[in-house]
Formats: sequence, C-alpha cells, structure tokens
Amino acid sequence: MAEIINEDIKNNPQLSHKVKVIEKILSKNNAMADEIRNQFNEHKITCFNMMSSPGSGKTTTLENLADRLPYKFAVIEGDLETSRDAERIRKKGIWSFQLQTGRACHLDAGMVKHAMPEFPFDDVEIAFIENVGNLVCPASYDVGAHYNMVFVSVPEGDDKIEKYPVMFRKADIVIITKADMVEYFDFDINRAIENARKLKPGVPVVLLNNKTGEGLEKIIEWIKEKREEHLASLKNQ
Repeated sequence: MAEIINEDIKNNPQLSHKVKVIEKILSKNNAMADEIRNQFNEHKITCFNMMSSPGSGKTTTLENLADRLPYKFAVIEGDLETSRDAERIRKKGIWSFQLQTGRACHLDAGMVKHAMPEFPFDDVEIAFIENVGNLVCPASYDVGAHYNMVFVSVPEGDDKIEKYPVMFRKADIVIITKADMVEYFDFDINRAIENARKLKPGVPVVLLNNKTGEGLEKIIEWIKEKREEHLASLKNQ
C-alpha cells in the first residue's frame, strides 16, 4: 500500500504538494502540542483530551466529576460557537476557558495555546480538554494532552466504533454513555466492546449512566491510575 501511495505521489506533483503541506501543518501543530504538554509536566498536571460526537455527554460527565473526583481540575472547552459548556462547568465552581473555533471542526494545539496564559497551573492537578464534538477531525490533532478519553453514546449506535476507527485507535479509554437508554436502542454492548478492542487491544471500556452515576467510579479509578502513571513517568525523566 505504501508503495502504491508513493507511486501516486511521484506521478502527481499536485498530490505531492498537498501531502507536504499537510505534513508541515501537523509538524507545526505537534511542536506546539509538545510545548503545552511540557507546561503541564512542569506543574505536574495530568491532561486528558475528551473526544466524541456532539451530545454524547462529555460536559455532563465533567459536571458529575466535579462532585466526586478527588483532584482539583480545570477545563478547556472547545465549541464552534457559544460559551454554554464553559458556563455550565463554572457553575460547579470549576475554572473553565472557552475556545470558539468558528468553522473549525476540531481543536488544535494552536487554539489550546490561547488558554495557557490564563490557565491556573498552581491551583490544579488535572486538566481536561473538551474537544469539539466530532468523531473525525479531532483524532488527527495532538492538543498537548497525555491521555485520550473517547465517548460514544447509546443512541448513536454500536456501529460508530467500526465506522470511525481512527478515533477509537487513539482511545486510552472508551466510555459508552447514556447507558439508561440501552433498552430503547439497538445497541449491543458486547459487540461495542469487542470492536473497540479490535482497534485498540486491551482498551478499558466503561458503561456510564450520568443520571445515576453508575460507571463514574470506574472512570475516576482510571483517572487515578493514569495520574499516578504520569507522575511516575515524570520522576523517570
């Protein structure tokens, strides 16, 4: 496959130019992402990138974590328009910075850098970046996080995992939200878990009901585990 692509590029200068432009854009983005990650590392802050389609329950999960997560945290919110999600988080007493992307269907490191001058580095242990609702573009851009949380809701259907493999290969945890609606939709939980682990062997999968809180403790335990893993990695640097 690589040889075919390379041959196509060789025979098509225009395609070669596009590939080089994309590589340059991603290279610049990755350099900025490393800067952001280094800032978090300097302050011993563990950062989680939350990705999903719109309406999967990322913000509601953050609201519930505000009541139960045993760490101080801050949130960088990404949406095309409005500051509604950031306002919801602030009502829980959590610092939140809203990034409005306009037409962009994802956050990138350049956008996230806008939040850094105001970020409360000395007051938190955890950072969450709530990415723009989209199961495609966010998977291609490093935003400076240490771990990726990918959400998929029951009403979306269990086929979304197979349909958007790039996103789920990036997942360090897959969270199936709106578990209270399983009986009303054709959503096979076992098939969803199997498909997720085909794409990312061994990835933890949590079934979450944000109305009752069922599954939230498992997410908290996973965050604790990743927090300890991150701090241990900093000691070894």
